Amino acid sequence: MARDTKRRDRRDRDETPEFADRLVTINRVSKTVKGGKRFGFAALVVVGDQKGRVGFGKGKAKEVPEAIRKATEQAKRQMIRVPLREGRTLHHDMEGRHGAGKVVMRTAPQGTGIIAGGPMRAVFEMLGIQDVVAKSIGSQNPYNMVRATINGLTKESSPRMVAQRRGKKVADILRKPDADAPAKAAEAPAEA
Repeated sequence: MARDTKRRDRRDRDETPEFADRLVTINRVSKTVKGGKRFGFAALVVVGDQKGRVGFGKGKAKEVPEAIRKATEQAKRQMIRVPLREGRTLHHDMEGRHGAGKVVMRTAPQGTGIIAGGPMRAVFEMLGIQDVVAKSIGSQNPYNMVRATINGLTKESSPRMVAQRRGKKVADILRKPDADAPAKAAEAPAEA
């Protein structure tokens, strides 16, 4: 009896995939050999759980499905975790670079949506970001754009991470400097 429930649980787990994947681009590549050219395919895939984890991978094979499978496997092995504010946007603005590709990512208010171009949009959707404004500058190569986006996302830090690094409380980090000024002015007696 217990064995049947284990099988059923395993089957349910297999039917509901943990990660979503997005095919960004497929290239037909060729290798010149003595007898002519041999054609193959290169695939770029972005994988994520839409809850703050994302990764990308590339794969090459003679057939398209095999190239996509290889890219997906590599993407699952190279996943990173990105802290999200309110589970929908970035904590702060940032830049990412790779080669000649540069991307700028900015936080956005609720309801803005994903304002970004092709490869960057795939990364944000797989990450689970709902509101972001992004711009790519320089190289439009999808490989460079995805790598630059991932590079920028690795620089993302939440207030909790900053507080831990500085040995302070989260409330101290989030408090506005202007909020302290009137309180300190009232406490200090006038020197005259």
